[in-house]
Amino acid sequence: MSVETRITRRFAALKEEGRSGLITFVTAGDPDYDTAAEILNGLAEAGADLIELGMPFSDPMADGPAIQVSSQRALRAGQTLKKTLKMVRDYRARDADTPIILMGYYNPIYIYGVDEFLSDAVEAGVDGLIMVDLPPEEESELCLPAIEAGVNFIYLTAPTTTEKRLPRVLENASGFVYYVSITGITGTRSATSADIRPHVDRIRAHTDLPIAVGFGITTPDQAADIAGIADAAVVGSAVVKVITDNLDENGRAKPGLAGKVHDFVRSLADGVRGA
Repeated sequence: MSVETRITRRFAALKEEGRSGLITFVTAGDPDYDTAAEILNGLAEAGADLIELGMPFSDPMADGPAIQVSSQRALRAGQTLKKTLKMVRDYRARDADTPIILMGYYNPIYIYGVDEFLSDAVEAGVDGLIMVDLPPEEESELCLPAIEAGVNFIYLTAPTTTEKRLPRVLENASGFVYYVSITGITGTRSATSADIRPHVDRIRAHTDLPIAVGFGITTPDQAADIAGIADAAVVGSAVVKVITDNLDENGRAKPGLAGKVHDFVRSLADGVRGA
C-alpha cells in the first residue's frame, strides 16, 4: 500500500539517515494511567523512532509472562480502549510526528465496534494496527477497513511462514512487515542474527515494505545486531520488565520509574544508532 502515513514518512527518514530504527512496546495503562502516560511521553525523546502501544486484553495468547502481567496490571488499574485512545490523543498534543501503532487482539475492537473504533483511532492520531489474532483470511474484519481509513495494517510473519504462504500474508500489508524471530511467545528466548538474516532476505524478495524484527531482543547489543539486518528492531518484553522491576510490593510505581524506562530505551537507541 502506497498511502503516505507517519509510519511511511518515518521509515523514509530513517533510510535517508542511513540507519535502522528502534521500535519500543509498552502496555497502555501499565502500571497505572498517569505513569504509563509519563512513560509514553518520554519514549521518543529517549530514542524510540516508532512506538507500539499495547491494548490491554485479558487473554493475550501470543505474549509471554512479562506482557501478560502488564496487561493484568493495566486492566486492574481501570484501563480501557477508550482510555488508550485518549492517551494517544493527549500524546499527539505533544508530538505530531512519532508514529504510534496499537498492538493487541481483535476482541476489544470488535466489542467497541470497528467503524467507531477506526473513526476514534484516526481522530486520536493512531497510525497503525498490529492484530496478533487476525490472519489475512479475516482481512475484511479490520485490515481492509483500516487501510481505507488511512491506518496502516501491519502483518506478522514467522520462521514457519512458508514461501507459498508469504505472498498471501503480504498482499494487503502496509506500513512495515513485522518478522517474529522465534516460534513461541514474547520475551522467552532469542534468535541469532545468523538465524534471522535468511528469513529477512526471503521477505525482502516479496515486498518493498520495511522489515522490523522483534521477539527476544533484550539488550542494546542484540538491538544493534538486528539493526544491521533489518529496517528496525522491536523491543517489548525487556522494556516492560524495567517497569516490573520498579514496582513496590503493592504493584505501585516507585519514584523514578518512568526515568528508568527512558534510560533503558536510551541505551537501546544508542545500540541501534551505533550499528
